[in-house]
Amino acid sequence: MSVSKLEYIWLDGYKPMQSLRSKTKIERDYDGTLEGTPMWSFDGSSTEQAPGGSSDCLLKPVFVTKDPQRKHAYLVMCEVLNSDGTPHESNGRATIDDDDNDFWFGFEQEYFLWNPETDRPVGFPEGGFPRPQGPYYCSVGAKNAYGRSIVEEHLDACLDAGLNVEGINAEVATGQWEFQIFAKGAKRAGDEMWVARYLLERIGEKYGVSINWH
Repeated sequence: MSVSKLEYIWLDGYKPMQSLRSKTKIERDYDGTLEGTPMWSFDGSSTEQAPGGSSDCLLKPVFVTKDPQRKHAYLVMCEVLNSDGTPHESNGRATIDDDDNDFWFGFEQEYFLWNPETDRPVGFPEGGFPRPQGPYYCSVGAKNAYGRSIVEEHLDACLDAGLNVEGINAEVATGQWEFQIFAKGAKRAGDEMWVARYLLERIGEKYGVSINWH
């Protein structure tokens, strides 16, 4: 009997910007397909998605891909449903009219690698500010490009997961980077982007670096 680790990923109800949440479900003889991925549930009272007295929310799998960083594992992107099976008010994906799948969507995702100890971007000098904009964009070299090992590990993880990443580059500010996702259909493009975000957040844990998406 084979055993698989399924990481269920969803967006919480926090405002103005939702955060990623996830938890692991162990499945036996799992076939790796979306159709074979069961619904699950979580406590919405801890994610701003339900009151404490009636906190059950459902996780509806909508996108599955292999998890390149864990053995025998998969990443499962989910929509959040109310306990009666209707879309939760925080479930923006359910509002997307994606019937015409001939459209391709591309997203450029900029972000800062953030040092939680200093509450500043990686590469900011202690007690001061970096040099002005100019030398960092598409840069190379230790005095210009900060956190490249994180960015490269993220790129490999996305490609190993089968995500359609089109490229990466250092951006205009110290510690700022970008990656691009391109996919057919708005829902698929959004699913791949959120899974790519999840992978970067998890890689950041390894380095003690948080990700600032603002």
